[in-house]
Amino acid sequence: MIPLSDDNPTDRPPIITVSAIAACVAVFLYQVSLPARPSEAFVFQYGAVPAVVTGQASLPPELAGLPAYATLVTSMFLHGGWMHLIGNMLYLWIFGNNVEDAMGHLRFILFYGLSGILAALSHVLIDPASTIPMVGASGAISGVLGAYLLLFPHAQVLVLIPLGFIARTFYVPAWMVLGLWFAMQLLSGGSSLGRPEGGGGVAFFAHIGGFVAGMLLIPLFKRRGVRLFAPAHHRPWERAGW
Repeated sequence: MIPLSDDNPTDRPPIITVSAIAACVAVFLYQVSLPARPSEAFVFQYGAVPAVVTGQASLPPELAGLPAYATLVTSMFLHGGWMHLIGNMLYLWIFGNNVEDAMGHLRFILFYGLSGILAALSHVLIDPASTIPMVGASGAISGVLGAYLLLFPHAQVLVLIPLGFIARTFYVPAWMVLGLWFAMQLLSGGSSLGRPEGGGGVAFFAHIGGFVAGMLLIPLFKRRGVRLFAPAHHRPWERAGW
């Protein structure tokens, strides 16, 4: 299922969500503008390399411009390709605005960053000797998804479902969309354990760690008066009088 939108209104403009999307897009455009070798060096310099974070390896001096722990933050703004970027930004756009609205701008900045750091550390914990840079905002966005699940499980999400040569759109409860997404991360992460190629280039345990972090952190970061497990709004077709 590919989410397209939700029926969840907001009271505040999603300033931080839009800013995070703009930052990721700007960094990616710069990244793809570089020639092949400088682009690879850029990823190693600002991506989070587990073996470097754990002290089991070190980068060449010309690439070691940042402390290893700082790359847990900078790696959130890098992406491995157009589809990686588009998929992450789509999820952040759909689900981030409501979570930001439930917290306020400043708290959302802290929540987003902390979720991303905890997600990256989850991946490092599982594969501490890996020398492959981890990049992408998906760990932090996974935290947003975990928070959304507890805040708005009954919200209706418009999803696109490919059916062979055609595709259909349906409204599905958020708990189903996010629950299936998390189940897929668990299955994929579990099946990747012990395989030489790991997760095939996907840091599934960063997704898992970020999602769990978001669920644990949301009670601490939500604004006073914002309730968990909010009841469903009227469905879009009911509001339209269908």
